[in-house]
Amino acid sequence: MSVKVFETKEVQDLLKAASNVDADNGNPRFQQIVFRLLGDLFKAIDDLDITPDEVWAGVSYLNKLGQDGEAALLAAGLGLEKYLDIRMDAEDKQIGLEGGTPRTIEGPLYVAGATVREGVSKIDINPDEDAGPLVIRGTVKDLDGKPVADAIVECWHANSKGFYSHFDPTGAQSDFNLRGAVKTGADGKYEFRTLMPVGYGCPPHGSTQRLLDGLGRHGNRPAHVHFFVSSDGHRKLTTQFNIEGDPLIWDDFAYATREELIPPVVEKTGGAALGLKADAYNEIEFNFTITPLVQGKDNQLVHRLRASVEA
Repeated sequence: MSVKVFETKEVQDLLKAASNVDADNGNPRFQQIVFRLLGDLFKAIDDLDITPDEVWAGVSYLNKLGQDGEAALLAAGLGLEKYLDIRMDAEDKQIGLEGGTPRTIEGPLYVAGATVREGVSKIDINPDEDAGPLVIRGTVKDLDGKPVADAIVECWHANSKGFYSHFDPTGAQSDFNLRGAVKTGADGKYEFRTLMPVGYGCPPHGSTQRLLDGLGRHGNRPAHVHFFVSSDGHRKLTTQFNIEGDPLIWDDFAYATREELIPPVVEKTGGAALGLKADAYNEIEFNFTITPLVQGKDNQLVHRLRASVEA
């Protein structure tokens, strides 16, 4: 049915009525966005000759996506979260703000509420036979290279099975396993004593993987560690680094890899004195450079629904 009806008065009137865009009540910004997105959908149906069967298959998919709780995962997998980062990078360039640690996606698995410790936090609560010890340490600095005191560095990552605490389908992990928060001292230093993570894949029978299968794409991520870095007078940094040598570093289904976010992994000894599970351990030094507020505001702060638990 290759008819074109989008430009007709009937459809344009329907679009305005459905979004209530010309009304005095309602949220004007919400009306504006719905008007645009609904119009783009209507036009796509026209241009691509999308059938009713395909439309209702899409509606059913959205129902299942919600039931699976994977909307944020799909946002990463379809590049939406990366696209937001690209726009924020472009905004920084436009205003001449350069030199900070590159941002990258947050992902859907952060949990607020980890206990904030001074300087150092040991976050491997549960034993994991398949993961060797890892120390992540570094310094939080400002654009002038000076250490930032009282910065809060939050860290979270997966275990050797690719599962995150609070989201582990096996129920094997304690609350806040492999999650922690550190407050820097006058030297700006932070340290996490933890275990080496591995990458993970989307739930194999979930809605995100179902869509990726239709696109002929995999749903896997390389091993990585997430961070938030917050400090008064600075913008909140959302970033992560990849574990050097992972074969999927440049084939991340969530498009989070950046060249500057692949620090070297160094083999060391002396882990027993640090309270690690073995004397031989890996160390990753990763320094953060955080950027100042823009006209007194944090223009990269993202408000989104996040899980929260009291530690």
